[in-house]
Amino acid sequence: MTEVEKLSGATSSLGKYWKSMNWNKVHAGIKRLQMRIAKAVREGKDNKVKSLQWLLSHSFSAKLLAVKRVTSNKGARSAGIDGILWDTPARKMRGALSLKRKGYKALPLRRIEIPKRNGKIRPLGIPTIRDRVMQALYLLTLEPIAETEADHNSYGFRMYRACRDAIGQCFCALAKSYSPKWILEADITACFDGINHDWILNNIPLDKKILLQWLKCGYIQNKKLFATQAGTPQGGIISPTLANLTLDGLESTVKKACPSRRKVNFVRYADDFIVTADTKELIEEKIIPAINEFLKPRGLSLSAEKTKIVHIDQGFDFLGQHLQKYRNKLIITPAQRNVKDFLGKVKDKIKNSRGWKAGDMIIALKPIIKGWSEYHKCIQASKAFSRADNVIFNSLWRWARKRHSGKNCGWIKKQYFNHPKYKWVFSCWSKAKTGEKKLMELPRVSYTKLVRYIKIKGEANPFNPEYAGYFYMRRVSSNTCAI
Repeated sequence: MTEVEKLSGATSSLGKYWKSMNWNKVHAGIKRLQMRIAKAVREGKDNKVKSLQWLLSHSFSAKLLAVKRVTSNKGARSAGIDGILWDTPARKMRGALSLKRKGYKALPLRRIEIPKRNGKIRPLGIPTIRDRVMQALYLLTLEPIAETEADHNSYGFRMYRACRDAIGQCFCALAKSYSPKWILEADITACFDGINHDWILNNIPLDKKILLQWLKCGYIQNKKLFATQAGTPQGGIISPTLANLTLDGLESTVKKACPSRRKVNFVRYADDFIVTADTKELIEEKIIPAINEFLKPRGLSLSAEKTKIVHIDQGFDFLGQHLQKYRNKLIITPAQRNVKDFLGKVKDKIKNSRGWKAGDMIIALKPIIKGWSEYHKCIQASKAFSRADNVIFNSLWRWARKRHSGKNCGWIKKQYFNHPKYKWVFSCWSKAKTGEKKLMELPRVSYTKLVRYIKIKGEANPFNPEYAGYFYMRRVSSNTCAI
């Protein structure tokens, strides 16, 4: 630390120090402290937890990692109201040196609006880069607590967990012949925007002075300053963890409401969750009142528009996938709305790119197609994949015909669908930097191999040394096998 302080005036020296950083050593030191925090939480030693949190938040290694985490993602290119970016090694190191609790003042968020699928607007606040790094720093102290106290079947915004784990738990709860038949498909109204500030300050184990600034910093929209009376700062790196901590305990609340019912299961991803039961009356009379009682002191409530009770034979959509039983067999497929949105996005991209070259088209479409197919590769998606391929091919064919209206079908096939190995694959040749020709191809959705995913253990905690070998095996084995 002393050597870095001596270099604080030399920009070139700061940049060299950042580039030469041993990140493995930084990670290892922080992980040791985080595991000590998690152990203190398990043992119920609250004062020790606070002491270790203070030690970690004042650690220079933690400050370095917080800067690296924030400046390495895509959001690093979005500035807050001050317009400042930490986009060079020297600025990153200087920023890490400047992080101090004393004198810290959170600035208002820069508010933008993002359109939703239902035509409504989702507000998003963009903190300054310094505020984001401070949130990342204190998030390092909060993660061990959040993981230790989390509901076993909560999968959103948690380490080593994803949507496929939530869907895997749904399969475990609903696939058997004697599984529950009724499902409460629930959604919380404006979860991030509605959480009661007093409840957060009284129940979240974080530095109250810092947390209060993030909650009350306000936002600027159309050059006007607005106060924030409730909710967590959307767009902030710490917001998902604060929301998870607010909702943790919901699973135990649901199960305590029905102690004699073994078919009650709970699966949550962020603010979307489902509850299973063997009768509709149990959901209406016991489960929903218990959920409302849990949410009320937190300033939250169930969405009347999105919350409904369905039978498994009728099916329901969850996380972009459709779960339904046919002849007592659970089938999970991509939801129709999800497929429609994906194909609409691809068709719009092709339609609005009439003047593009084939190589530019492939670069634009490849991540969209790859991301969607990878998301759905762990379920029964072969029919949806084939349909998607047909729609994408037809759109590309129309694009090529309109681009070359004077050419016949044989010429267009030879120009755009003349792959040396696969038939009717959209491809082209481009020149690499070395001058050699390089084949570019648009992957077909149906070429994605379907796999069977092994769901993570609900009680697994990355900050508990007992599960170190378990997480290592999951990283090595990739948790999937071909169907």
